[in-house]
Amino acid sequence: MPPASLASPLAAPYDRVLAELQAVIPDARLVTDPLRTLTYGTDASFYRLIPKIVALVETEEEVVQLLRITRGHKVPVTFRAAGTSLSGQAVSDSVLVVLGDGWRGCSIGAAAATVTLQPGVIGAEANRRLAPLGRKIGPDPASIATAKIGGIAANNASGMCCGTAQNSYRTLESMRLVLADGTVLDTADPASRSRFRDSHAALLDRLADLGSRTRADAALAGRIRDKFRIKNTTGYSLNALVDYEDPVDILQHLMIGSEGTLGFISAITLRTVPEHPHKASALLFFPDIGEACHAVSLLKAAPVDAAELMDRASLRSIQDKPGMPPQIRGFGADVAAVLVETRAESAAALEANVAEIAAVLADCITIGDTRFTTDAKACEGFWKIRKGLFPAVGAIRQTGTTVIIEDVAFPLPRLAEATRELQALFLRHGYHEAIIFGHALEGNLHFVFTQAFDTQEEIDRYRRFMDDVAVLVVTRYDGSLKAEHGTGRNMAPFVEMEWGPQAYGLMKEIKDLFDPDGLLNPGVILNGDPEAHLKNLKPLPPADPLVDTCIECGFCEPTCPSHRLTLSPRQRIVGRREMARLVAAGDDAPRLAEISAAYDYQGIDTCAACGLCATACPVGIETGLLVKSLRGERRGAVARKAGALVADHMEGTLGLARTGLRLADLARRTVGHGVTQAAARILTGGNLPALPHSMPTAASFTPRPDIATATADDLPTVVYAPSCVSRSMGPAAGDPQQRPLPQVVESVMRKAGFRILYPEEADGQCCGMPLESKGLTGAADAKADAMLAALSKASRGGRYPVVMDTSPCALRLRKRLTDAGLRILDVAEFLSEFALPRLDIAKTAEPVMLHLTCSTRRMGLDGALTAVAKACAETVVVPPDVGCCGFAGDKGFTTPELNAHALRHLPAAVPEGCASGYSTSRTCEIGLSDKAGVPYRSIVYLVDACATAKVGATAARVAEVAF
Repeated sequence: MPPASLASPLAAPYDRVLAELQAVIPDARLVTDPLRTLTYGTDASFYRLIPKIVALVETEEEVVQLLRITRGHKVPVTFRAAGTSLSGQAVSDSVLVVLGDGWRGCSIGAAAATVTLQPGVIGAEANRRLAPLGRKIGPDPASIATAKIGGIAANNASGMCCGTAQNSYRTLESMRLVLADGTVLDTADPASRSRFRDSHAALLDRLADLGSRTRADAALAGRIRDKFRIKNTTGYSLNALVDYEDPVDILQHLMIGSEGTLGFISAITLRTVPEHPHKASALLFFPDIGEACHAVSLLKAAPVDAAELMDRASLRSIQDKPGMPPQIRGFGADVAAVLVETRAESAAALEANVAEIAAVLADCITIGDTRFTTDAKACEGFWKIRKGLFPAVGAIRQTGTTVIIEDVAFPLPRLAEATRELQALFLRHGYHEAIIFGHALEGNLHFVFTQAFDTQEEIDRYRRFMDDVAVLVVTRYDGSLKAEHGTGRNMAPFVEMEWGPQAYGLMKEIKDLFDPDGLLNPGVILNGDPEAHLKNLKPLPPADPLVDTCIECGFCEPTCPSHRLTLSPRQRIVGRREMARLVAAGDDAPRLAEISAAYDYQGIDTCAACGLCATACPVGIETGLLVKSLRGERRGAVARKAGALVADHMEGTLGLARTGLRLADLARRTVGHGVTQAAARILTGGNLPALPHSMPTAASFTPRPDIATATADDLPTVVYAPSCVSRSMGPAAGDPQQRPLPQVVESVMRKAGFRILYPEEADGQCCGMPLESKGLTGAADAKADAMLAALSKASRGGRYPVVMDTSPCALRLRKRLTDAGLRILDVAEFLSEFALPRLDIAKTAEPVMLHLTCSTRRMGLDGALTAVAKACAETVVVPPDVGCCGFAGDKGFTTPELNAHALRHLPAAVPEGCASGYSTSRTCEIGLSDKAGVPYRSIVYLVDACATAKVGATAARVAEVAF
């Protein structure tokens, strides 16, 4: 269970603010301890501020009350959604307001023409809901799988395809917002607008006057229109003053791109855009950047939805990635590439698009193949590589440096010369690793470089470089210093330089009108300190080679089951880095002790080590490996010896486990669940605080190998390796299905006509997963290697495939496998590819739940498992808000709050009439059953219930299967 909160005392006025907030927000959602305030003080930028208070808000009313409380004490407030901001706009040294679970509302309008979203909805989730209707939201930032609508709108984020026509500003229909004084306005509600006109007439009158004055000034109005013809997020959305006359329309459009400095967006309605089902992509190569930009200028008028420019340095950073053409390695120093995508409503229209683009390219000098592909996997691979350019540089940077991504826009006709001048600036200032890529159709370039901030000399180098960049973009090309990433802190000192004093004066008037006390996200967008971009720089000290490549982008967070319970993978790394920094510095021992004590629970004990973070991380960092290593260090030599003893006596260990399960079941039936749980807690000294209601019974299973046909060659043969979990844990006492899993697997295999072999001493075999999760890697690897040797022998050196009935075990053995001849099949893979084609299936009409385990996802078998379930059931529900279940082997027993937090959205997803759930991990199924209220069991049970042997199958026909 969690230790008592370690909260540092707060100085005035924050102590009074906290006391008043505690009357509005539960203590559990008010964070003041040194570890979590540190880790929340990090976003994806290279700045860090440590907040005094972090408030996780769940409702609009909480935001209203919080703003009134903080305003009463003149305390600044910063809002944060996902924290993927790149310019320092989501950090604070005061009160940081973070969106909790209560902001995930999504309502699709008539004909899906509009969608109303609360700010906590992840952009990709909004698109997932709209996809069946052929629509999507306009903004498409590279971070869309993590970024939330609140941040997307507040930064006017765009992306690869939306350009300037489909961003939040251009697709805004209405919004609900909270101003600095706590007033709520719903611009879609006439009554709300009327009340607001009565209560805030002065504000609306001043906005109307600002708009009128701006439109009357032809030179200023023309300047504003020109600035927004290309992408521009530098400063406020002054185009609202010339695009609209109604002051409410001006107000809501000023909120777009305001980065939380003018108010809080509590809901937004966007007009949707088509999501064409037919797509084609091509990776085109050109002899130099000039020819690539020439091609882009021609493609601007063609049916092209995206054109992503990549210079030679970019290509070099990704040339070894899977899916990239091998000839890239031999390209010259000046070669550039453009990744092009075209979309259409039909295959015929797509073909016409491709033909039109080909005609345009005929006037360009290209290198190699210019053909488009419609293969979804190939296209996805291209775009995944493009999206990974930023972190790819971060992953190869020198330890201790940070990676910086700047974001500018130039007039498209001058893009080539501007790009060459940028490259020259890199060389002049010594940034030889820098790369350039970007959304070329919009003249939008990103450039990425690595930077140390550990010496004044390095800070000065960065200062000189940024000064030169500003002169290049503004003076030479009249471009945008921030095209789509938001002004933030790192460009705030340059806003007046880009816009000039008259337009900058308008921005100051707007800020003073909305936030006269300057309490909303101070220092962001408008900042009078010319050196603001050089302060509060984030340290990135070495912590561990397993995670040193992390750039703290936060892409991992939506996958993590402990995110918002304790720490996310990003936050675990931040905490570990801070401890490493304090150790290296050799000072502030009390702070180190306090953070380390909190990290034991928040960082180590509550990590599921499921590995899903690696699937979302652009450079594949698996934070769980760090946590397992720390667990191993914490356990010491005695625990390692105990682990080795368990590994050497696995059969006896499993026998003890079965005995414990029998005793627990007997106690439950005799004295009840509550008394049994209390007794278990006492007997284990609190180490087993929870016994789920769906506690397994002891499994009893004796393998039945097909000895009679052991030498027959006319039957397809598999080696079945039941996991130690399925051999020891049977169904829960209340589950209508009481056969142990191995018995059901045998049943399916025999129905499908397979001959079954088992490894020798099967009850003593284990993949080592339980040991690895405790950090006992040596014992775990030894056990896995012994099992692989037994499986190799049983499979006649790989002649027959091996089937595992538990996905985590299949994944671990695959990762440990060195024998190329031995094939390990996960049960989902076996059922999908080999068993189902040999069975007759009668679908069940009962809706079923399906849980895709972390291991299933990591092996890329989530599609196969889903296909198996859909082959057997008319309705299959895969809850979109459930990732890792958080049971994590035994964490569901020892740290039950992790399982409860991970599955907090599961009960609402169970459809009416559903009586069963299915998965591929017995321990996961314990927690799933408890939280869903319906029994979960292996997918094999569903197949067995629906399957019969094919009628008239003969030995000859059965033998046709090929592995």
